[in-house]
Amino acid sequence: MMTPAREQKLREAARQTQSNITVVLENIHDPLNISAVMRTCDAVGIREIFVIYTKNYLDKRGLVLGKRTSAGTFKWIDAYIFENLEECFKRVRERYGRVLAALPGPVSSSLYNLDLTAPTALLFGNEDDGLSEAAIAHCDGFFTIPQAGFAESLNISVACAVSLYEAYRQRNVKGYYTEHPLLSEAEQDLLVQRWTIRLKTQKFHNRGTPVDENSPDLLPVYSIRTTPP
Repeated sequence: MMTPAREQKLREAARQTQSNITVVLENIHDPLNISAVMRTCDAVGIREIFVIYTKNYLDKRGLVLGKRTSAGTFKWIDAYIFENLEECFKRVRERYGRVLAALPGPVSSSLYNLDLTAPTALLFGNEDDGLSEAAIAHCDGFFTIPQAGFAESLNISVACAVSLYEAYRQRNVKGYYTEHPLLSEAEQDLLVQRWTIRLKTQKFHNRGTPVDENSPDLLPVYSIRTTPP
């Protein structure tokens, strides 16, 4: 049953949805890292992520995440799974414009010098090998997270969380979570309807959705679907 408190929570989350920022993950082999990324995405209002698997780290056709870590975030976030890197970046660029990659090195800017209020896809690479050269070739810019210790890098889920909360901070200053929501009232209503349908589904689809060159255009996050996601 939809209680007034639950409906209010859905409406608040819809109003704060950040429809022009997303995360792209390349060859992340630990599903718990993906779960943690999804929790952070949900916390800052991101409603879809893109996952690339060009290596056989995980069952590409079934992104099954730990219930404890994901905490049901599949109800609120669409995860699109790609085996074709080119197709993924084509779809991402159509939707978000620019791609900025977490990549330590002299060509990278500090995270805190970026304008993360503009439409953006943030790209993060494999835990061991980082980003592939093919993925790097699709990027518009690179950033690094300043560090003062001896570690050369942060865990992927931590790096993503730090980056997304910097985006949250900047967007909050612009009022995107308060007086200037990115979704119209009509779009917010549709997103609430979509979530309400999901909550009524006894067996919710909790596996990422494969996308290839023959797949139809991805629907906006607020669109009502008859099939997952």
